[in-house]
Amino acid sequence: MSLTKSRRRTLAAAVAASTVLALTSACSTTSSGGAAGKPIDKKDLVIVASVINTTNPYFASNIEGAKLLGKKLDIPVKIVDSEGSSQKEISKIQAILAQGKKAIVFVNTVASSDVPPIINSCKQAGAYCTIWWNKPDDYEPWDQGNNFVAFQKHGGVDSGRCTASTLAEAIGTGGILALGGVQDSTTSQTRVAGLKDELKKYPNVDLLEVRPANWDPQLAFQETQSAIAKYGDKIKGIWAADDGMIIGAKEAVDKSELKGKVKFSSDGLYPPVIDVMKQKDNPIVGETFHRGYMASSIGLYTAYLAATGKIDPSKLPHEKRDSLFKISCVTPENLADYTKYDTQAYKDQFIDGLIKNGPWDAQPVPLVGGGPEKLPNS
Repeated sequence: MSLTKSRRRTLAAAVAASTVLALTSACSTTSSGGAAGKPIDKKDLVIVASVINTTNPYFASNIEGAKLLGKKLDIPVKIVDSEGSSQKEISKIQAILAQGKKAIVFVNTVASSDVPPIINSCKQAGAYCTIWWNKPDDYEPWDQGNNFVAFQKHGGVDSGRCTASTLAEAIGTGGILALGGVQDSTTSQTRVAGLKDELKKYPNVDLLEVRPANWDPQLAFQETQSAIAKYGDKIKGIWAADDGMIIGAKEAVDKSELKGKVKFSSDGLYPPVIDVMKQKDNPIVGETFHRGYMASSIGLYTAYLAATGKIDPSKLPHEKRDSLFKISCVTPENLADYTKYDTQAYKDQFIDGLIKNGPWDAQPVPLVGGGPEKLPNS
């Protein structure tokens, strides 16, 4: 997907800010944590978790995972709220890196193009960074040195296919409105690609339009309202690349003449969506399971192992540095199999299992393959 002109200007400003701030960081920190750096003592570490916003339930779960791991490892935690802005994301991360402590960093990036300036800053500061969900496909950790420990994600194409098939089966015929995330997001792009590819199997289902809603419930609400005004009752189903957006879309439908007439599917199985799926008149027919707290804690623990010398990233196989983790399809029929993972007791159990078994065998989301993820033929 091409970027809008305004988006390009934002990213250009972010890169420019990155250059200035990276130079500042280089002057105020040392690079003892580089590829040849010695192990860092745990008391000298700080956990940094950067999320796109704090209104989306998935990102709130990312924050929870960072805090759970920080408590378990007895390492302080700093949270970066990017507020949907690449420039804010980069500058806030760099400000923390400049404070002196060596950082282990998890970043759920606003855009794929944010990754190079973030990694460059981590190199300058001797920080160890794991990126989740979005990066340029040709920007690989093994080409950047040990400070870019790993890129990790759940498969987007499989997610899109899973939720497209359940939605198409549910509506049988008619139109689907699709809500994507940030346009410069490989996560959104792969999920939309999976959706489009799967819908080829359903000739009676039309994809009316794909609208970016930036992972934002409020923007999804606005885009859905606009689409309802444009398409009316042609909309039989709404698909979203994540549950934050489906929550906003459902709210818009419930305030329109289409209430009770539209089916939904999405990615993430967030708690508010689970609540809806348990209702007798549930309109959400398909979901995928993964958890923000699992992603952030897996990413941070991978970076922690590198920072403390327990693993040498340069000696890892490629699939452990550009990694795909398991994702599961969820319907109302098997919902009960997945709700157990949201109890506090299980979250604590997950962190214990992560530390015992390592980041690549953390159940129920173990490593299943290596990237970069391949798009289906268009």
